[in-house]
Amino acid sequence: MSKWYQIGTEEVLKELNTSPDTGLSNNEVKARQDRHGKNEIVFKKTPKWIKFLLQFNDPMVIILLFAAAVTGTMSAFGAHMLPDTLVILAVVFLNAVLGYIQEEKADAAINALKNMMVAKCLVIRDGQQVQIESTDLVPGDIIRLETGDKIPADIRLLSTSNLHVDEASLTGESNAVSKHTNAIDGEDLVPGDCLNLGFSGTNVVQGTAKAVVIETARNTEFGKIATMVAAAEGNKTPLQKKMGEFIHTLIKAILIIGSVCFAYSLYLGFDSGYSFLGAVSLVVAAIPEMLPALLTAILALAGTIMAKNKALVKSLPAAETLGAVSYICSDKTGTLTENKMTVVKAYAGGQVFDISGTGYDIKGEFLHNGLSHEITPELNKLLQIGFHCNNSHIKNNGDIQGSPTESAIKVAAIKAGLSDERATTLETIPFDSKWKYMATLTQIGEKKYIFLKGAADVVLAMCSGSENVEKVIDEFAHQALRVLGFAFKEVENTQEDLDHENLTELTFAGLQGIIDPPKESAIEAISQCKKAGIRTVMITGDHPNTALAIAKQLGISAERAITGAQLSEIDMAELQEKVKSVSVFARVAPEHKRDIAIALKLNGEVVAMTGDGVNDAPALKEADIGVAMGITGTEVAKEASEMILTDDNFATIVKSVEYGRHVWDSIRRAILYTLPTNAAQSLLIFGALVAAGFSIQVFSVRFVLEPVQILWINLVDSILYTMPLMMEAMRKDLLSVPPRDPKIKIIDHLFLKRVILIGIAIFAPAFAIYYYYGSAAVVNNEIVDALLLTQSQTAAFWAIMFAHVGYLISARSIDKSAFTMNPFGNLWIIAGISLGILTHAMATYIPVVAEVMKLAPFPVEWWPWVLCSFFMPLLAIEVLKMLRW
Repeated sequence: MSKWYQIGTEEVLKELNTSPDTGLSNNEVKARQDRHGKNEIVFKKTPKWIKFLLQFNDPMVIILLFAAAVTGTMSAFGAHMLPDTLVILAVVFLNAVLGYIQEEKADAAINALKNMMVAKCLVIRDGQQVQIESTDLVPGDIIRLETGDKIPADIRLLSTSNLHVDEASLTGESNAVSKHTNAIDGEDLVPGDCLNLGFSGTNVVQGTAKAVVIETARNTEFGKIATMVAAAEGNKTPLQKKMGEFIHTLIKAILIIGSVCFAYSLYLGFDSGYSFLGAVSLVVAAIPEMLPALLTAILALAGTIMAKNKALVKSLPAAETLGAVSYICSDKTGTLTENKMTVVKAYAGGQVFDISGTGYDIKGEFLHNGLSHEITPELNKLLQIGFHCNNSHIKNNGDIQGSPTESAIKVAAIKAGLSDERATTLETIPFDSKWKYMATLTQIGEKKYIFLKGAADVVLAMCSGSENVEKVIDEFAHQALRVLGFAFKEVENTQEDLDHENLTELTFAGLQGIIDPPKESAIEAISQCKKAGIRTVMITGDHPNTALAIAKQLGISAERAITGAQLSEIDMAELQEKVKSVSVFARVAPEHKRDIAIALKLNGEVVAMTGDGVNDAPALKEADIGVAMGITGTEVAKEASEMILTDDNFATIVKSVEYGRHVWDSIRRAILYTLPTNAAQSLLIFGALVAAGFSIQVFSVRFVLEPVQILWINLVDSILYTMPLMMEAMRKDLLSVPPRDPKIKIIDHLFLKRVILIGIAIFAPAFAIYYYYGSAAVVNNEIVDALLLTQSQTAAFWAIMFAHVGYLISARSIDKSAFTMNPFGNLWIIAGISLGILTHAMATYIPVVAEVMKLAPFPVEWWPWVLCSFFMPLLAIEVLKMLRW
């Protein structure tokens, strides 16, 4: 791109070997099409069925499939493990579907970019103007543009007439850009500074032009963005990384324990069938097969709640990722600011006035030195000029239609009570970048005036009575205000025409300072981010001074801004150092924004990136979580992101961060509840094998629990006990602590200690009850009382349930004692416990179900010991919390 804006139009045409009048010949077009290909974005796609199969290439999925194969085979030989098999396969399939949906989003982002391509365009070929498919364009083609056209390729402008282009989708800045044909000095300019170029997919909002095509397809700025989006690897979220580490560790541990169990059984002299059954039972008991489904449920619930709070989560893990965010990189326009230009200051009659109100709200006050002030004659004249020398229009419903700047000027006048009654605009000199002003001949009552508005320095040079104004202009400019000057003169009633020669001997009326003001909600949210240990970084296409001034108003600590041109001169290692101290980046290109995200991630930060334009798509894909704007965002940005803000409000991100931290708490509670309970069941099997090795007969004929009973306990645990933990109330201090360390592991010392100690506390009562009551049922390794042995298993079955309930009551918090919490603070847990007792009773006392479950009612006098199982894990976890273990 660099050479095209640096050279004049004649040199451009010579370089491309084309003529502005006749264009390319048809033969030359064909040759160039063979060389450059079609003007379209095409990427090789992986077939959908292969994508789906690749979802099964995961360690947890593989081990679950292995467990399903083993339990399915054993079911065929009468082991009654078919329910285990079906549950495991259902979990595997669900996770494969969710993973496939996630991968499809990359293609969706590319397709959205394709949809921005133009269908047809006007081109000059062989001296004739014809309409062709834009996909047939080649470098060197001469095209014509007019108001309303979408630019079909990257172009160098050859001639323009009052050309203004909306490049918001590419640069992120909402104001239309005035274009010209002059060569521009500078190296590595960002698209927003290339005022003699037009870019594929942007819109002509005013004027006409003739241009030459310089780049097509993947070589255009949009094409480069599409390439970056396609090349961006699908980032694993912090949760996915942690779960990957956790699952690898868990699988290794389970397989080692299962292998030891099998070898030890053979060593004790058990036959290989019994030893294998014991090992497989232990593995099935130890694998938290419902954990993936539980995590999905936790994240889905979080996504539903976030959606109600204006944050639409597209990727379920993103609901938790926000909780780990340490940096939020945000656009300025529309996210941190109102995206509505507002006149906030006026200078007239030697006085500076502040104007209250934001955006296009016509309610506002005029203040002088902080106090409400009447509209002086000089101020009234200034506002009157702005009202009538203006192309914006007020609709019947009160809405204002026009450019953001002109709409802001008209709203300021309306705040002072001005209207267009008794006024008629007779002639207009439209604004043009050549002369940088607009003028009107306006009749108000019986008098006629020439009204002028434009760049402050230009207007001053055309006026009298403008002494000492430069100081005010400098003051406004230092506040990042766009400063416009206004002037007028009264003319004869006979004057009917208006041209540039009439614009002499004008009287200076004053200045208006315009800005896109910060959102009040964003100021408060950034303050909350600081308390939460999250750093806010502004990345904008705007000018550095404007960006720094807005950053200061928002409360973003920033001594300086780095520009895109400066970023182009440094390598990644230097950028990694810069991002540690710089919070404002201005005049950036898409690759700069992406590189900032990469640098922060290389520094070990968890990055949220906001965006709304096509230019933001690569950075949205690269960040740990991309956040698109739902109102102003392009489809490309939405498809490249993991979350969409339906209100385009920065404050919504902060609310979502708080809920993301709550999700992490919920996940930790779920895992820390699940692992000890699974460990206890594994200990029951392993303990039975060890006891059998010491010739304790009751353990050599049956395990403490049958596989079907283990499955039942796991299902009840997952649905009725673990899921209600998700409904625990959110902590109030979540935004007053720093984000968690990205290096923290799910299985840390706390988890290991609690899994082992709580696992033993749950296992011990059930194991002892089975041994105590069941020993009399076995003599000389023969079952002499099958009912008594089944009753002993049933008592152990209930003991496990009550032990789980005891642990559940304290598991509501990882560190707070159960005795300090409101027992009715989570009614879902009370309901879950009640239903758990009911389902256990049904499994025990309904004959048909009891037969399937291999359970039988046991004597009433056993119940006190069974109920005592409740206390051992409860007291164990409370002691661990008290000792800070």
